[in-house]
Amino acid sequence: MKKAKITDLRKYLKQKSEKELINEIVELFKASKQVQEIYSLKVNPNNEEFLLSEYKDKITQQFFPNRGMNVLNYNVLKKLVSDFEKAAVRKSSVIELLLCYVENGVDFTNSYGDIDGKFYNNIARIFEKALKLIAKNDLEETFYFKCQSIMDDSIGIGWGFGDWMEELFYDYLSDILDE
Repeated sequence: MKKAKITDLRKYLKQKSEKELINEIVELFKASKQVQEIYSLKVNPNNEEFLLSEYKDKITQQFFPNRGMNVLNYNVLKKLVSDFEKAAVRKSSVIELLLCYVENGVDFTNSYGDIDGKFYNNIARIFEKALKLIAKNDLEETFYFKCQSIMDDSIGIGWGFGDWMEELFYDYLSDILDE
């Protein structure tokens, strides 16, 4: 099957009446949890805090499940972040979720000992992604102490991870110290 492109979709949608478009969106809403989340936030932006809390819980469960063994699934974590990024209205909420991911990663290794290079690369990349969003959206003051706490908790972790986290922190947030 040939995949439709955005231009194909636009042509298709232009042929529809307003009522038909509404029906199409309602059908999408019924069919997809992700579409429900996106439109729930468009209809009521106050739902974002609730959705953020749900996603934070899901991320925490990946690191520290209520039952069973800790089996990190990077694909699940990546999808959780991606789905939330698509639905979120505020960048600060995306940053909160990313920092939740990093905090759990640091807590995980502090609880269970050294993990592996893949794990540390993953956590550091997410930290850097959060720091880039913080800088891009001028939210340094809002997130400075949370990021500093994460960095402090990572000091001494093996594979050079603690040093990497410290370097990232100072690369992106050192200007706050000057103010």
